[in-house]
Amino acid sequence: MTSPQDPPSPHATPPAGEDLGLVDALAQLSFLVQNGLAEIAGQYDLSITQTRLLGILRDREPTMNQLGRHLGLDKSSITGLVDRAQRRGLVTRTVSAVDRRSFQVSITDTGRHLVEQVAAQFAEQIERSVAPLPETDRRLLSRMATRIVTADAHDRGTDLRTTPR
Repeated sequence: MTSPQDPPSPHATPPAGEDLGLVDALAQLSFLVQNGLAEIAGQYDLSITQTRLLGILRDREPTMNQLGRHLGLDKSSITGLVDRAQRRGLVTRTVSAVDRRSFQVSITDTGRHLVEQVAAQFAEQIERSVAPLPETDRRLLSRMATRIVTADAHDRGTDLRTTPR
């Protein structure tokens, strides 16, 4: 039995007909996802932004400018981020064959191994988080999240599609 001061169970559902509302529900979901990713990334001495960088580089070799758009960072922030990752042996930077004034960034085998470990743990965490949902709700959540993310990427001029390796 719980008292009014006890926090609700993490698997508790709101009373029938009640929900948190779109803003609060999405904010709380965002916190759940970001906190989980930060915890996993921290186990590998990575920040969330470094983890996102490696995730982007898993299946594409963008220029520094494209990376900036993907991550929402300015030129100096991207330069520092890539410099730190390069010092750790996680990425390489080469002069672009298309535009000699820009650099392309690619992931190293070490970086790929690291991001695959993080991604596997993150996938397990997400699966645990959505476990209470029936499969049809999981598919619906995936489709709705895809629509939101795709629309945002379009508005920012970012291509979410991956390039074949």
